[in-house]
Amino acid sequence: MIKGTTKLLGVIGHPIAHSLSPVMHNAAISHLGVDFVYLPFPVKPEDLKAALAGFAAIDLRGFSITIPHKQAILPLLAEVSPIARAIGAVNTVYRTDKGWCGTNTDVEGFLAPLLTLPTPPCQEPNSPPPTPPCQGGEQEASYTLEISNRVVESCPPPYQEGALESCPPPYQGGARGGSDWSQKVAVILGNGGAARAVVAGCAQLGFAEIHVVGRSAPNLAEFQQSWVNSPMPMQNLQVHTWDNLSMLISQADLLVNTTPVGMHPHGEKSPVAAAALDRISAGAIVYDLIYTPNPTQLLKDAQLRGAIPIDGLEMLVQQGAAALKIWLDTEYVPVDVMRQALRQHLGLD
Repeated sequence: MIKGTTKLLGVIGHPIAHSLSPVMHNAAISHLGVDFVYLPFPVKPEDLKAALAGFAAIDLRGFSITIPHKQAILPLLAEVSPIARAIGAVNTVYRTDKGWCGTNTDVEGFLAPLLTLPTPPCQEPNSPPPTPPCQGGEQEASYTLEISNRVVESCPPPYQEGALESCPPPYQGGARGGSDWSQKVAVILGNGGAARAVVAGCAQLGFAEIHVVGRSAPNLAEFQQSWVNSPMPMQNLQVHTWDNLSMLISQADLLVNTTPVGMHPHGEKSPVAAAALDRISAGAIVYDLIYTPNPTQLLKDAQLRGAIPIDGLEMLVQQGAAALKIWLDTEYVPVDVMRQALRQHLGLD
């Protein structure tokens, strides 16, 4: 029930009616029994600065950001987290004494399914995991990603200055804290904003090679150059035009689709031709950021070839859960409730 004391959260975009964020966030809020509500706010590009002032005036506690504001909001924020600055986009905004601060939880959302797979790719099921780079347990290891999601100076403990150095890259926290990705090859389809978050995630995991495949050579060159002066330089990043895809797939331990090819209502399409996908190794991970249809044609084709499929619904849930933790200042949010609410809304159950 919305009352006079109810605190406001929301999502901004233009258009915004399609957003699934209110579905999963309000399900979590209801489950937790906290006095919050999460609302969609349609904000035109020319009204973005005014919207931020209005949100501050009504004491909005935080909000998500979707197209077309993820880049445009950067100069309007008091502080931006290192990960958001590296990616060049913000998807989560929260308020501190300094004003509006921005971060990007897409990386955490992308990584979550990879860090909870039961067996690391290409590792024998009964073999002992490698020693994690961070000693002292899973909790310390998880701080690497958490630190990168906030502006360190603005964060309460345990997000403290210096904590990041205690857990050197590659990031190997989470449920699969012992997994060694340092000999793995990632192949990423697309070179837009979503691809930037995926590249950052693969870098945090410590992939030996990160290959980005796109249609336009000039756009690919610009994509690669954009990381040169980034807070997260990419020495192992290579870019390729689409005609190299078949060769790259044969090397891939992780194949990620960040393009819209195969999204509803064109669910019969796949960004990868069947003949090219025939080269995927059994046990490789194929990750499609699209969540409708579920599964996509790419994932159906990959599973038939012995690959491990991951759909985009989990990334959507996990990036939202990471944002909600920031806004509510809590370590627990009901991820299962958020996931189930989305699946029911999308007619997947």
